Amino acid sequence: MGTLDGKIVLITGTGGGQGRAASLVFAREGAKVIGSDILAEANNETVELVRRDGGGMTGIAPMDLTDPEQARRTVEDAVAVHGGLDVVYNNAAVQYFGPMPDFSVADWRATIAGELDIPFFVTKFAWPHLVRRGGGVIINVASEAGMIAGAVPPMVAHTAANAGVIAMTRQLALEGARHGIRAVAISPGPVLTPASRRDLGDDTSAREAITAKTLLKRFAQPEEIVELAAFLASDRASYITGANYAVDGGATAW
Repeated sequence: MGTLDGKIVLITGTGGGQGRAASLVFAREGAKVIGSDILAEANNETVELVRRDGGGMTGIAPMDLTDPEQARRTVEDAVAVHGGLDVVYNNAAVQYFGPMPDFSVADWRATIAGELDIPFFVTKFAWPHLVRRGGGVIINVASEAGMIAGAVPPMVAHTAANAGVIAMTRQLALEGARHGIRAVAISPGPVLTPASRRDLGDDTSAREAITAKTLLKRFAQPEEIVELAAFLASDRASYITGANYAVDGGATAW
């Protein structure tokens, strides 16, 4: 018996990385997973992996969740699969990095859209369905960058957007409490994903610079983040709301 048996879960950004790992872990725990990504082929691969592992998952892709209309359609399509939603896992994000004052206005706006607009849009359209369900859980993936600055890479938009995600989570918890809706944020440190492997390649100096602030001196594996998310989505975490969990190898401890 899994900790999420029968729960209907929408996970965004399921084409790889933490989203793919979350799909596998949540399905393993008995959830009915609906996953969305802008990359249809990658999302389909995740669906196949989950089903091969004995879990249940439906894919909705391609969807660009920075577009409010596509975010609305994603939620409505997800609700239609099993007749409701119990958990919204806002994992999808798009970000750009660069130093002040060279960081472009276009990259600033794209990062705010990709990291702050996406969870707002998805939550906005999922909210009435959670209320009708009698409650639910919203999990927002933020970042340690929402709490501390980062030198490598320079991250002015990334810090601003994720501070916004953390603050928004607290507000969602306040407004959702009377509806039985819990809202929590998870703020990972550096995580090894296909994107980070691609961007860093064999640049050991960059890898060392990124992990230097962590106490554990390493990247996290995606599963080390999503196992916490699975607990927070479960009824075992029924007294937890409005909190932000740093899963950052100790980077924010000093």
